Amino acid sequence: MTATPEGQFPISFWRKYYGRVRSVIATAGELSIREEQVFLLLAIVIGVFSGLLVVLFRLLIETLRIVLLGSALRPSFPRVVIVPAVVGLVIAFLVIKVFPKIRGSGVNQTKGALYIYDGYIASSTVIGKFFVSALAIGSGQSLGPEDPSLQIGAGVASFLGRKLKLTRERLRLIAPVGAAAGLAAAFNAPITAVLFVIEEVIGRWSAGILGAIVLSAISSVVVERWFLGDTPLFRIPSYHLVHPAELLAYAAMGVVGGFASLVFVKVVSYLRPKLRTLPHWTQYFQPAAAGLIIGLIGVRFPQVMGAGYEYMDQAMHGRFTWQFLAILAGLKILSTALSFASGTPGGLFAPVLFIGAMIGGSIGMGAQTFLPHLTIPAGAYALVGMGTLFAGILRAPMTSVFMIMEVSGNYSIILPVIISNTIAYLISRSFQPVPIFDILSRQDGLDLPSLEEEREVGILRVEDAMRPASIRALRSEEPLYSARAVVRNAPDTELLLVSFPDGRWGAIAAETLMGLSADETTPLSDHVRIHLPLLYPDQPLDTALRQIKDWPLLPVIHRADLRRLVGVISLKDIIAAYHDQGTHTVEE
Repeated sequence: MTATPEGQFPISFWRKYYGRVRSVIATAGELSIREEQVFLLLAIVIGVFSGLLVVLFRLLIETLRIVLLGSALRPSFPRVVIVPAVVGLVIAFLVIKVFPKIRGSGVNQTKGALYIYDGYIASSTVIGKFFVSALAIGSGQSLGPEDPSLQIGAGVASFLGRKLKLTRERLRLIAPVGAAAGLAAAFNAPITAVLFVIEEVIGRWSAGILGAIVLSAISSVVVERWFLGDTPLFRIPSYHLVHPAELLAYAAMGVVGGFASLVFVKVVSYLRPKLRTLPHWTQYFQPAAAGLIIGLIGVRFPQVMGAGYEYMDQAMHGRFTWQFLAILAGLKILSTALSFASGTPGGLFAPVLFIGAMIGGSIGMGAQTFLPHLTIPAGAYALVGMGTLFAGILRAPMTSVFMIMEVSGNYSIILPVIISNTIAYLISRSFQPVPIFDILSRQDGLDLPSLEEEREVGILRVEDAMRPASIRALRSEEPLYSARAVVRNAPDTELLLVSFPDGRWGAIAAETLMGLSADETTPLSDHVRIHLPLLYPDQPLDTALRQIKDWPLLPVIHRADLRRLVGVISLKDIIAAYHDQGTHTVEE
């Protein structure tokens, strides 16, 4: 094709080219929309399958508990000691020889799938987690089913994503979608599951991923309730705040819960690496030894064995003395640390809630004994204590608040929950800077992102890097001679910024402006065709980094007056700001 005398292609070429480009863009948009719809539909399918597996998982745990420990409330003496020890030998063999990837709770393994392995979770890991965790919990190991359920859901999602050949980015995000489904079915609490996955697994969200997580969580809970009913995990006692002085008691519980959280984290984080440094052959006996000790404890205190949901419910209804509840809390810390540190697969959620319920119930009953004028039911303390330990140990403060609201269905308890949870969380952060899941991942040799640390890092904003403009901004309606006068007064200026009445901004090189052969009275708008990306002072600095591209500088505009230039920013300014932040971080 030949060019026109003006050095441009004919109009017919541009029309044809434009038509093709628009067709390609439309097709890409349809594919993107279709992929988004398929992803949301897949989230529902993941929720259904995850819900079914979690139902089977819970039924298997209960069946194994009855088969191994008997149906009596208090297992017989020989059985309660022998069964956890013997089953511990079987668990050790399966973990070491058959399913080496099933150690741990499942939360860090799901995060690893997201950040390291492109969403890949082996099907054998899901199978092993399903059966071995059920065997461990059913035999009396002091662990819970929620964390394994989370990983089982993530594994289901990973399997379906691979079979459907999803893109790499979608495959990465599919694991958290399944994790929300598994956790929601285990807790019978979709809001709690969604918040935990966003707060502690994925750490960020967009409309698409949030919609997928919500759909998977809801669909899994629907399936779970279809088979097991919609009865909540606990029979929550009624609660009403009678006197503001009651909040002081909850604040005290926050203090006690915060230090109890520290004890739990310190014991687990110390004992786990110590057991791993022992000779390799001892790993075959560590779960059995943990089971033996737990069985001996269970002779007198069978409440510490397994998940212990029924005993949490009893604590909420004042079935134990405050001294007995305090003893159960201490023994649960010890037994859970032994089970988890020995490499037995299982979750921390249920033990954490158990410890919190016992501590809360103990404080509540103690308050009733020594401060009889307080009318708070002990069950309310036990309920708030569950959230308190969840916030202090697992360091998911938002999840802990909504979890208590969701399982209780009582909004009036939110104020005590917030007070107690916040105090426990702050104490835990002050004396244990690294959260427990981050400690566990680093002990496993994985450097997963610490979502709590990322939340605490100060965000650099455009205002932290921008500088004042060396000359005033021009207005598009100004005559050409006025703009040239600005250049003459600032001969070192290379680029001039121009504002338009509709809020757009443009730029023109000083050399180009001075070389124009046009009427001096023509407005500057006749000569400026380039429109710049706009920045605002409050935007994150990475926004400026994405938009600056090849521009020598960009304008920073006032949000209330789009023609008001607050400052300018260049690539050099951005790099300097990041460099200063890195220097301050190293010094700290």
